[in-house]
Amino acid sequence: MEQEHHRPGARVEKTRKVRYDTQQRQTRKEDPTTIYGYIRVSSKDQNEDRQRLALRQVPVPERNIFADKRSGKDFDRPQYQRLLRRLRRDDVLYIQSIDRLGRNYEEILAQWRVLTKEKGVDIVVLDMPLLDTRRGKDLLGTFLADIVLQVLSFVAENERANIRQRQAEGIAAAKARGVRFGRPPKPLPAGFAGAYRQWRAGHITGTQAAKECGMPLATFRYKAEHYGQTLRP
Repeated sequence: MEQEHHRPGARVEKTRKVRYDTQQRQTRKEDPTTIYGYIRVSSKDQNEDRQRLALRQVPVPERNIFADKRSGKDFDRPQYQRLLRRLRRDDVLYIQSIDRLGRNYEEILAQWRVLTKEKGVDIVVLDMPLLDTRRGKDLLGTFLADIVLQVLSFVAENERANIRQRQAEGIAAAKARGVRFGRPPKPLPAGFAGAYRQWRAGHITGTQAAKECGMPLATFRYKAEHYGQTLRP
């Protein structure tokens, strides 16, 4: 009888707990502290304003925006690693486009799984609505998101490879036209020619010749080798 007497109260308590848990989840979803944004530009010369503006319109709090000025070839970036440590289950991470997350095909897929599967974070790619893990939690939605992600990651990786190839071809073509890369060589000291001739004739040692030219022996020998090539007919 005592157990039956307390049963209605237990049901009321359970109902209150369910309501409380539901309210907590809703509050957490609306809480701006659970919303983050990530920005990446490849170099210090590139402007991040377009990405930052897109994240502010979400809106992502300024204090929760992490930005790296690093290549996207891997995920060893200080601000991304700091963000990764901050993220908790049910947080939402916004990025403007998939190539801002990275450019290495395999690593993007691996990192996506770390964020969504291991950490339980939702990811929203602003310029690709299909890449929004808050939607389509069913099997079909997950399947479509995975396919889109793989296609976009492949495109990003392929474009990166094409850029490297075009750069290599451009450098090769420039070298063929006689264009020199790197710093121009320093002019030889005024007494180098005389010291070189005496050294070649055996009148002085290499150490003495280097001293006359005011350079280390190894540098003198290197310069002498190239200088000698210019004198050959």
